[in-house]
Amino acid sequence: MTTVIYGQKIEMGEAFIGETRYGVTKIQLMPMTVSQIKSIEKDGYQAVQVAFGTPKKHTNKALTGHLKAAGAKASTVEELPFEDGLAVGTVLNPKDIIAVGAICNVQGISKGKGFAGVVKRWNFAGGPRTHGQSDRLRAPGSIGQGTTPGRVHKGKHMAGHMGTDTVTVKGAMVVSFDETDNTIWVTGPVPGHRHTTLRLSVSGHKDIAPVTYLHGRVESKEEPVVAPTQTVTEVVTEEVKA
Repeated sequence: MTTVIYGQKIEMGEAFIGETRYGVTKIQLMPMTVSQIKSIEKDGYQAVQVAFGTPKKHTNKALTGHLKAAGAKASTVEELPFEDGLAVGTVLNPKDIIAVGAICNVQGISKGKGFAGVVKRWNFAGGPRTHGQSDRLRAPGSIGQGTTPGRVHKGKHMAGHMGTDTVTVKGAMVVSFDETDNTIWVTGPVPGHRHTTLRLSVSGHKDIAPVTYLHGRVESKEEPVVAPTQTVTEVVTEEVKA
C-alpha cells in the first residue's frame, strides 16, 4: 500500500495533547482512484497515477476520456511511487494510508506575496531613521564592492518575487482523524492558503497521549441564554443586579 495521500488545507486551531499545547492544522483528505499504471516497457519508468478531487463543472474532454477506463471522475491526476498489487480502478482510502500518530512530510505551494522588498523578503535591518536617511528606511543599501570585482555577485539578496514556492514541512504528526469526513489535524502550520492542495507522505509512527482538547476556528462569544418568559432587557438587568 502506498504511503502518500493528498488533501486540502482547511484551517488552523489548537490542541492539548496531555498537558502540552500545540498549534494544529486541519486537512481534508481525498480518496484516490488508480487511473493508470506506468510501465518500463511502455513509458520508460514505473509509477502509479492516481486521480482525486471533486470534478470541475466543465472538465476538459482529454481528462474525462483518460479517466473513463478507471471509472473515475476527478479534477487532478498525480503520480505516486510504483506499488505492486494495484490495478486501474482501485480506490485508495485515507484510513488505509494514514492514522493517528503518523509522522508525515507535508508538501505544498506557499502563499504568493507578490513583489517584495529586501526587508520583507530577506529580513534586512534597513537604514537609520535619522541623519538624512528618513526616506530610505527599508532600502537595501550597497550591493557591490566597487571597481573590484566591478559587478554584482550572483545570488545577491535583493527585492523580487516572493512566495509560490514548493515547501515541505517535515515531522508533522497526526493528532486526530475523523473517518466520517476524512479530516485530520496535524501539528504545526503547513504551506499555502486555505484549500491549497497538499501532498502528505507518511514516514513513521509515534504513540501519542490522548487529545484532551481540540478547537478550530475561534467562534464569537456566546449570547446570553434567554428564558422563554424573559426578554433580553430583563436578563441584562438581572446580570447587573447580581
